[in-house]
Parts: sequence; C-alpha cells; structure tokens
Amino acid sequence: MLNVLCSPIFLVAGKRDLEQEAEAQHWIESVTGEKFPAGVSYEDALHDGILLCKLMNKLQPGIISKINTSGGDYKMMDNLSQFQKACVKYGVPDVDLFQTTDLWDYKNISLVTTTIFAIGRTAYKHTEWRGPWLGPRLSEEHKRDWTEEQLRAGECVIGLQAGSNRGATQAGQNFGASRKIIFGK
Repeated sequence: MLNVLCSPIFLVAGKRDLEQEAEAQHWIESVTGEKFPAGVSYEDALHDGILLCKLMNKLQPGIISKINTSGGDYKMMDNLSQFQKACVKYGVPDVDLFQTTDLWDYKNISLVTTTIFAIGRTAYKHTEWRGPWLGPRLSEEHKRDWTEEQLRAGECVIGLQAGSNRGATQAGQNFGASRKIIFGK
C-alpha cells in the first residue's frame, strides 16, 4: 500500500491549482496539436519532456534539434534539460524555470505549471507567433520624461498614503526576545 504522507507528489498538492493545470494542458494541446494521453495525469504526460520539447519547437521551429523519444531515464531527463535551455533562448526569465527534479521526481508540479505560463507570457513578445495565447500579456515600459519643475514639486510633498504621520514613534515596539548577557560563565 502506498504511504500517501511520504509521497512527494502529495507534499505539494496544496500548492497545485488544478484549473491552471487544465488551462496549461489545453494550451499545450492547442499549440502542439496533440492531445495528452487518455487516462494519464498531467505530470505523467509531461514527465519525459517530449511534449514540452514539441511545444518549444512549435513556438520557435528548430529551437530543439533532437527530441529523445526512446531510451532510458537519462535520455528523458536530457529532454527536460534541452527544454529549459530552449526556454532561456526563447526569452523566458530563468527565475520562472523549474528545476529538472521538480518534474522528474514530482517535487513541485506547481512550478512546472508556472514555467508553462511564463512561456505563454513570453510568446506575446514574439511577433512571429500568432497564438493561441496563455495568460496575460506582460506590461511594457512606459517611460516618462519629467521636467525639472515637476521633479522639484514632488520633493515638497509628504506622502500619507497609509494615513497620518502624527504621533508616529517606535515606542512600544518589541521585535523578538531581548538580548541577555550572562557574565562569569
């Protein structure tokens, strides 16, 4: 009998958003033109990295030169590594990438979904891609040119967004235990 408490997949189950996973799955299926295998869970369908590599090759043809479709665990883990390198080439911020062990060992499937959404956001930047889209479009820089007069006017304003600054002191604040020095020991 499987011990549910020791299984890594259940340790992070609270973080997982099944609606986001379904949305990511639908997007992958739409982009690649391939359905996830029937009766196979989301994480198991992505586990070998083949679908993820196909996704990247649809978004930017040829970004992954060889996808390993057979072989041992090493070849399948190589797919995940190639996928991550392709994501960086495509422009996905590396802070949004999952680690190979997150998917391979089922440690953090929610981070895998976050990476897929990051790819979807990055796709907006690629004008050659015509959709489908996943997630909101990233905001773009809107640079403002302030005059010297406007900058000076802002120096005189005291920001009170959080309310009043009357009586603002640190009296009565206590952060943690006080320091105790014991002499003679």
